[in-house]
Amino acid sequence: MDKKLQTKDEPIQLSKFTQALLSAVNSIKSPAIPDDFSKLSVSQTVSFVALVYEKVRNAVEFREEHLVLRAAIERILKRRLSLNPDGKGEAENLIRELLWARYFDNESLGNHDAKKIQIIIDRLLFLKRQIVIGRNPEVQQFLSQFLVDLATGEIEETLKPDETARKSGFTFYIFQVLRNKIKLEGLTEDQRDAYFLAAIEKAYRKSDKAYQRYHLFITFYKRLQDYSIDEIENKTAKFPDIFSKVEKIITNPYVDSLARFVKKQMPPFLILFDIFKNKPNEAKEILQNRTRLWSEVDLACREKYQQISTRLKNLAFKSFIYILLTKMILALILEFPVSLYFFNEVNTSAIIINSLFPPILMAIIFLFFRTPGDDNTRKIYHRIIDIVNADKSFETKVAFVPKKARSRNPVLIFGFTVFYSISFIVTLLLIYEVLSVLKFNAVSQVIFIFFVSVVTFFSYRIKQIVNEYHLKEKESVLAPIGDFFFMPILSLGKFLSQELSKLNFFIFIFDFLIEAPFKLVFEVVEEWISFVRQRKEEII
Repeated sequence: MDKKLQTKDEPIQLSKFTQALLSAVNSIKSPAIPDDFSKLSVSQTVSFVALVYEKVRNAVEFREEHLVLRAAIERILKRRLSLNPDGKGEAENLIRELLWARYFDNESLGNHDAKKIQIIIDRLLFLKRQIVIGRNPEVQQFLSQFLVDLATGEIEETLKPDETARKSGFTFYIFQVLRNKIKLEGLTEDQRDAYFLAAIEKAYRKSDKAYQRYHLFITFYKRLQDYSIDEIENKTAKFPDIFSKVEKIITNPYVDSLARFVKKQMPPFLILFDIFKNKPNEAKEILQNRTRLWSEVDLACREKYQQISTRLKNLAFKSFIYILLTKMILALILEFPVSLYFFNEVNTSAIIINSLFPPILMAIIFLFFRTPGDDNTRKIYHRIIDIVNADKSFETKVAFVPKKARSRNPVLIFGFTVFYSISFIVTLLLIYEVLSVLKFNAVSQVIFIFFVSVVTFFSYRIKQIVNEYHLKEKESVLAPIGDFFFMPILSLGKFLSQELSKLNFFIFIFDFLIEAPFKLVFEVVEEWISFVRQRKEEII
């Protein structure tokens, strides 16, 4: 066993930050279950159909699991407010739809929750009337979406108070432990802290822009439901500037640099938080006892490594379904008629290859994924001790200093840019030559390159899961070389997946042509079942 593990009799003195987190976690209580008179109940028959619909709807829009609920709330809220602009009574309708889709257990939410959500909706609409009207279209769109992001983020966290409190505590703990390890020259301490919080949002909470906006806003200001109407009226002129300042923080280049730094620090924090979540009452004793801590860290790491394999399979399947529904079907539908129109023939083998190659490529890439091992577990254990103990040397030792912008040789930069472009062109030409031998026409070749780049990008994103618990000390010597030749295809895949996702006509079909009438049928069926149930109770 490692020498450091032999000092098992020496207790760990916990830092003030760790003690504060222990106290905060132990004070978190599960939300109260609504009583029989106030609980909201939905038909399980309707719920089953709604659940199937929601699964299919979410499959056409690739989104990480922890972001799905807020996106669903936004989608439902926008649809309902388009039909009922004043928003009266929409909180209960929103909650019922969430219960239908089983985002929450049936009867776990009640009228008390609906009242809180209605306040948020009312504040959203009041603020929108106050600050959006009369501005140019671009500003109106920004302010409207910002308000929706605030409201939907707050609605989700209001319905999940215990999970929200826990995540907030963990986020603040990371901030406190690491904030003095970074140095940003030329910035005030407040600016540094703001950028660092935004970086933690990206690296730890993996928030999308909507949640980044919401969490940063409530860090410096109050939640919408905590504002009175008078406060909003007095602050009306300030909100647009506040939103702009939050947006500038999120998009500042420092945030991406800090996020990369934070991401490398995450493995020990994730394992530590896992212990807090699974054994909150024993956490203090575990953290003070080196032998007990090693046992828990070892067990937690092995469980996480095992879960990585399952998550990889699930995400690979989800990614493939997403690519199939939003990209492949469209491309393959076009390949046959376009080839027939321009070339008067269809290469059946090309269509078969374009259909089968993406999943085969993804499977091959996955074969090279490797989960961490025991050596990584020991590194995490030692780093956790550095994090939780009272010795401040780890917290105050600067570990991140952005490199100063230095003057670069323009000739070299031009040469590197040309060489990089040539490497991209050469890669495409090699693919073109191989496909030409297989008698692919131009349309089939474009579709093949499209598939390769998109699958490569999704595989790269999924690979980040493998690295989530991998505590890397140094980058491989060959990594920059591999990145140089790998980045062109990856960049193309990112562009095709993210930019062209705006043209996802499946989302348009679901949101505008299916969902509204579908949910209307649900409401009618729900009311009918409720009516029959009441008549039955009257007879009894």
